[in-house]
Amino acid sequence: METAHNFLQRVLTHAISSAFTELSSTETLADVTQCEQEQFGHYQCNSALRLARLLKLPPRAVAQKIIDAIGLEDKKTFSNISIAGPGFVNFTFAAEALSKQLQTMLLDEFLGAAIPKKREKIIVEFSSPNVAKELHVGHIRSTIIGDCLARLFEFLGQDVLRLNHIGDWGTQFGMLIAYMKIHASDVLNGAIATDPQQLLIWYKAAKKTFDADPDFKKTAQSEVVALQSGKPQSLHAWKMICDISRTGFQEIYQLLNVHIEERGESFYNPQLKSIVDELDQKGLVTISEGAKCVFLDGFKNREGEPLPLMIQKSDGGYNYDTTDMAALKYRIFTDRADRIVIVTDVGQSLHFQMIFAAGEKAGWLDLKRTRVDHVGFGLVLGTDGKKFKTRSGETEKLIDLLTEAVDQARNMIVERMPEASRHEIDHLAKVIGIGAVKYSDLSSHRTKDYTFSYERMLRFEGNTAVFLLYAYVRINGIKRKVGADIAELMRSEVMCLAHPSEISLGVHLRRFGEVLQSVAEDLLPNRLAEYLYHLAEKFNAFFRDCRVEGSAEENSRLILCELTAKVLKKGLNILGLETVDRM
Repeated sequence: METAHNFLQRVLTHAISSAFTELSSTETLADVTQCEQEQFGHYQCNSALRLARLLKLPPRAVAQKIIDAIGLEDKKTFSNISIAGPGFVNFTFAAEALSKQLQTMLLDEFLGAAIPKKREKIIVEFSSPNVAKELHVGHIRSTIIGDCLARLFEFLGQDVLRLNHIGDWGTQFGMLIAYMKIHASDVLNGAIATDPQQLLIWYKAAKKTFDADPDFKKTAQSEVVALQSGKPQSLHAWKMICDISRTGFQEIYQLLNVHIEERGESFYNPQLKSIVDELDQKGLVTISEGAKCVFLDGFKNREGEPLPLMIQKSDGGYNYDTTDMAALKYRIFTDRADRIVIVTDVGQSLHFQMIFAAGEKAGWLDLKRTRVDHVGFGLVLGTDGKKFKTRSGETEKLIDLLTEAVDQARNMIVERMPEASRHEIDHLAKVIGIGAVKYSDLSSHRTKDYTFSYERMLRFEGNTAVFLLYAYVRINGIKRKVGADIAELMRSEVMCLAHPSEISLGVHLRRFGEVLQSVAEDLLPNRLAEYLYHLAEKFNAFFRDCRVEGSAEENSRLILCELTAKVLKKGLNILGLETVDRM
């Protein structure tokens, strides 16, 4: 289904082309935006001011010629078309036309979203924890934002590959294996089992010993060599460590309802030598202090010196740069991705700028064929304005943070719904607690830091998950109270908007596809969160102003309620939130 914005842009572009045949096709593309204040109109065309300079005509005269060139049938879509200020053209949808569009939207499986003509292969890399370490609060943004973007692309009909680029290779494994051979050989031998928390304790102890004991450091380094050369005993120990960590990761992914395919650093290990060799053969490698580096135009350090992309260390080892170059090439040529989206913190933006630039220089990355996006995000802060930590000053474990959110939601539910069953309370606590955490993150602009507060995110008022979930519950309550067959109404009745609050809600519903299009382009989930928040506000205004049950407009308003519920539920689902029928 064509969005309202795309419809208006198409109509106005055709009108401009008809009115001013001397203009080129790029010059006639209409500039259409939403009106900030509905009393002036629903959409606005700003092209007259730009075209006036090209045509050397007064802007209002250009605006009038654009209006005159709009076809009669298209003009019927609007109840008012007016020129404002120096030459802005404002458009107000006619109630009848808007009602018909919403009726079509109601039966559209994509709820008015414009589905791309070409189905693209989109890779979304997110979460990316390190083996032998627990997921902590620093992983929450990558996991939640990445899952949201994957859900959006999936809804828009794209072929999405969700990748978890875990840190499952490197010198730290030699260190950990060496330590466990001394202190936990029974685990490596399979005699007893262990858990991710114990693995983390051993990892910290191994790191401390590695830094303090030269003999242990040599032993650890020899274990790295054994692992990289593929010795069976070392590979067995490495696989066991990965399996233990994986159980901890999966517990969190299950709680968050996140599905992701693991493809860690080890996957690319066999390709690293050929990557370095190819870059060397293409004349892109420079030896710098014994290391093999690629120097890229425009990248310099603070001192103004050329900044290297190191693809092989002086000791012959490989690093993150090498692995990420291998991953980029594999995703382009083997996965055949049309778009690659990598979700990590903003601190890695320079790294990925260099990786993408090196990919272009190597001839792998053609930006006309493959789009690459680094989706950076800011920090999670505590209420003290500092990096979020536990009371003891340690980094908060993600599982503890999520469990606490569920527990606080449970306390709120017990207080408000004392008659609810234990099963219902547990279900609501999980949906509301996890939803509150996700929404608090996604409603914040991803490139900025945001403050984590259980108290704020579980409020019933304001831009919170609870507020949106309650709006959805209220709609279901209306439908239950009336007791009408909604499916039958959708088939037999026609929506007919008349009241200003109905029209305001209807116009906002019509914009659902536009906001999805915007998020798919700019990768800013907060735009969808803001849209849903305003949708809930507009529904509440409609509910306040327009009686549903027993009114002459009952059937039409029930259909409007149903469409609102559908959009609200789908929008929350794209953000990764579940809905409930009562709260």
